[in-house]
Amino acid sequence: MADPRYPIGKLHYEGPPSADQRRKFIVEIEQAPAAIRAAVQGLSSEQLDTRYRDGGWNVRQVVHHVPESHMNAYIRFKLALTEDEPTIKPYAEDRWANLADVQSTPTEVSLALLENLHLRWVVLLRGLREEEWKRTFIHPESGVVSLEKNLALYAWHGRHHTAHITELRKRMKW
Repeated sequence: MADPRYPIGKLHYEGPPSADQRRKFIVEIEQAPAAIRAAVQGLSSEQLDTRYRDGGWNVRQVVHHVPESHMNAYIRFKLALTEDEPTIKPYAEDRWANLADVQSTPTEVSLALLENLHLRWVVLLRGLREEEWKRTFIHPESGVVSLEKNLALYAWHGRHHTAHITELRKRMKW
């Protein structure tokens, strides 16, 4: 089996995407909430507490992580669109995944949050003018990031975490 950390492979960003590629990425972002919802459909509490790989998060943590991560991405887009090359604040996703709300909040809350966040985000993305795609922000750990690259990253990110769940289900025959 391939590396369970990267069931769809690592992100391969090959430079600025074409307008058609951007549209495809936006559709992937639009479809991510339904894909994650389908991936966890019918799982029991015990199954949600199963780690998708040794040393990895459990399914519940993955479900809560995706909207947390995508909220940060959405805000980074808005900052880059309204400020000149803002420096964003990273967050400790591994620590967030261990907070009490991740264990105590029903996954349905995060699934609904993801759906509504993506409704808003897709409206924003589809409204960007060509020159706005070139806007950037500064990530303290990775440097200057263009909105085009961030779009590709988050299209991949939704598919990446959905595959963590679907590959676990295949292995476990759920």
